[in-house]
Amino acid sequence: MKPSIFVYLNPPEIHLPEVCSGHSSAEARLLQKPGLQQSLSLRQRFPIVASGSAARPCSMLDPEGSVEHKSSSSFPKVLLIPLAMLLAIAALLLLAFSATQQKEPDFYTFKVVNIRGKLVSLEKYRGSVSLVVNVASECGYTDSHYKALQQLQRDLGPYHFNVLAFPCNQFGQQEPDTNKEIESFARKTYSASFPMFSKIAVSGAGAIPAFKYLIDSTGEEPTWNFWKYLVDPNGKVVKAWDSTVSIEEIRPYVTELVRKIILKKKDEL
Repeated sequence: MKPSIFVYLNPPEIHLPEVCSGHSSAEARLLQKPGLQQSLSLRQRFPIVASGSAARPCSMLDPEGSVEHKSSSSFPKVLLIPLAMLLAIAALLLLAFSATQQKEPDFYTFKVVNIRGKLVSLEKYRGSVSLVVNVASECGYTDSHYKALQQLQRDLGPYHFNVLAFPCNQFGQQEPDTNKEIESFARKTYSASFPMFSKIAVSGAGAIPAFKYLIDSTGEEPTWNFWKYLVDPNGKVVKAWDSTVSIEEIRPYVTELVRKIILKKKDEL
């Protein structure tokens, strides 16, 4: 059976709206004449639909151009402000955390120059007791103090206790020699085995930061040679004594702190 073929002698008219841009009103009327529409391509039939003053392309799915197409670039802009706020909050939290993690200054946080001229950190003495002394080679207290300090070092050091000797020439000009001569004198005359440091100022504006910390912690500033500052294993200053107080009077304080270290280590075993 052959399919039937219908031929329209008078094809229906297609009325195109005059809103399509690109044709004059005369051209639009010409397009409405029978037979001309069939010779037009789809692109000619639906060229551009105008909306207000701006023209938009027509399509088969949307010949009237009624659907407005939004720009895809607006999506990330919506997230920009919340993202910036989150980053700012994270930065503030990080700063707050860093501030809480910072150590409170103590005696062992400082760096000093040793008797050989090398910059060293006092951190190496953390966990042990220290007796900090400003020494002098030509003072009336030199002999008695050097002997007693070395005996204390021999009895309690060096694992749990150390004498830390800082030569100073501020009082009576009684430490005039060089660092090399000072060390030689202490080692040869008294067999000093405790750590010694470079000659410094221990009072006044020129005092090194480590001694300023000792002074600020106790309210006691050296006024002569052989002042003594007792520092605990955590770097906190326990007590200070002037030149007139002998090492034997100080020994019980040192011994008690050392005993606590030993007992603590036993408990941790």
